[in-house]
Amino acid sequence: MRQVHRREVLELGGLFLAAAGSCGWGWWKEARVAEAAEKLAEGAPHAEKLGWRLGCQAYSFNRFTFFEAVDKTASLGLKVIEMYPGQPMSPDRRQIRVGVGMPKEAEKAVLDKLRSAGIKLTNYGVCGLPNDEKVCRETFEFARRMGIETLVSEPPFEAFDLLDKLVEEYKVNVAIHNHPKPSRYWDPQTVLKVCKDRSPRIGACADTGHWMRSEIKPLEAIRLLEGRIISFHFKDLNKFGPGAHDVPWGTGQADVPAILKEVRRQKIQAVFSIEYEHNWENSLPEIALCVKFFDKVAAELLLA
Repeated sequence: MRQVHRREVLELGGLFLAAAGSCGWGWWKEARVAEAAEKLAEGAPHAEKLGWRLGCQAYSFNRFTFFEAVDKTASLGLKVIEMYPGQPMSPDRRQIRVGVGMPKEAEKAVLDKLRSAGIKLTNYGVCGLPNDEKVCRETFEFARRMGIETLVSEPPFEAFDLLDKLVEEYKVNVAIHNHPKPSRYWDPQTVLKVCKDRSPRIGACADTGHWMRSEIKPLEAIRLLEGRIISFHFKDLNKFGPGAHDVPWGTGQADVPAILKEVRRQKIQAVFSIEYEHNWENSLPEIALCVKFFDKVAAELLLA
């Protein structure tokens, strides 16, 4: 199965190279990139049948504005997006940064943009959730206004009594994110420990790439966190350890098919945010390959 996946990735890559010609990726105009993505990525309909919602973490497009990130996500046929705090809102209003504290009229403009693009804002992070009720309530109120389902954060240990109360009051999840070693939650054992005896709305945002940078196999971490995974920052990297970088899914060392097989076994129904942190200016063709590969694996799992 893995060999077939790799062949498809290579075939799709050939289509991109043919379109790019001898000039290479860096010389493409943005319109050509978007056009290619539209032709090669049509969302993840098979994954949706498994209860998986594939979307983009807007940080993948952090050289652009949030509105442009929405357009890029829509060009891939995807229906959900994760916002990160501080991204400029739009090309004509770069002075406004999206997130908690943005003007109410800007919140409306963001919601209008999402609605017109057919994109749902499901997740927000990585955001601060300190042991301060006033500050946390501002974030949860923002989530309620924007229709956000999950706040992705790395809260201090002492904040969990407060968060345990707020997630139930607002019906908004808190997913604990793992940056690489030596960050607070690089070890999934730590995530498991802080989730113990907490609301089921408190769990993990499983960042597969950052686990790899910490020399942790994503498959093993996902098995360890069974019952506590809420969302994903999904990645495949070229190697384990510091200095690794994103590659089209199925061409790296993460073993994406095995991970997704385990996700299905656990009956996890989650948002998978593509967080592609490489080739920043022209990553869209590579992200399109990720979308195709993800949905192909999902289609095979449906037949298994």
